Amino acid sequence: MIDRAGLAHFLRTRREALQPEDVGLFRGARRRTSGLRREEVAALCHMSADYYSRLEREKGPQPSEQMVAAIAQGLHLSLAERDHLFRLAGHRPPDRGAGGEHVSPGMLRILDRLTDTPAEIVTELGETLRQSPQGVALVGDLTRFTGPSRSIGYRWFTDPGARALHPPEDHEFYSRMYASGLRAVAAQRGPDSSAARYVEALLAESAEFREYWDRHEIGIRPREIKRYVHPEVGLLELTCQVLTDTEASHSLLVYTAVPGSESAEKLRLLAVLAAAVAP
Repeated sequence: MIDRAGLAHFLRTRREALQPEDVGLFRGARRRTSGLRREEVAALCHMSADYYSRLEREKGPQPSEQMVAAIAQGLHLSLAERDHLFRLAGHRPPDRGAGGEHVSPGMLRILDRLTDTPAEIVTELGETLRQSPQGVALVGDLTRFTGPSRSIGYRWFTDPGARALHPPEDHEFYSRMYASGLRAVAAQRGPDSSAARYVEALLAESAEFREYWDRHEIGIRPREIKRYVHPEVGLLELTCQVLTDTEASHSLLVYTAVPGSESAEKLRLLAVLAAAVAP
């Protein structure tokens, strides 16, 4: 059963504790409130300001599990706070550990500060959960996909458009790497895991995947330098640094270029493109 008073109070206290800079927002000179405004939280949670405001006023319908998850992420809640929020809203908290999509507040704070370089937060199956503005400028909005297509490895074998991001001479390596990586995760997580379901789907849908799967390769790691083909700036050679949240099996990928290189100049151009499409 929903605890409307407890839910409203918890939302208010968490909102008032957050500062604009904590979530990547600009603090204006005329800001009077000490924390975030309701409309700012609503935007972070991808819901209407009226819907969120009614929750803080102990009104409106019981929020769905999807809505509660969005609020937990928008408010940068810890796992303990997320679970508490679910219980206040009358729902059982999601299972923790691998397969979850709740990004830790610390990882979100790092991503929010990466405004001048491509970056993304991904699951162990290559599902993009968050991107920096320049990350979207580099590879497009990868959070828009649904179902199995959320995984870059699945898209690689089923969507020809996924390969346009990389030079043709790199394609065979990526096919080997994605098949190898999926095999490792499926073996670790077991036959009832999301990874196992991805394997089953790809074996049924892709003759190419079946070929690489039959090789039974394991341990193929990403190359130090990743090459991307952008439709406006051309070829970029980028180094990928990885920060891993072992509890949630999420990774923050940050892409940088050697200072003074042609790719560094193209990244600066991408920053201009990202600013041009920012809301």
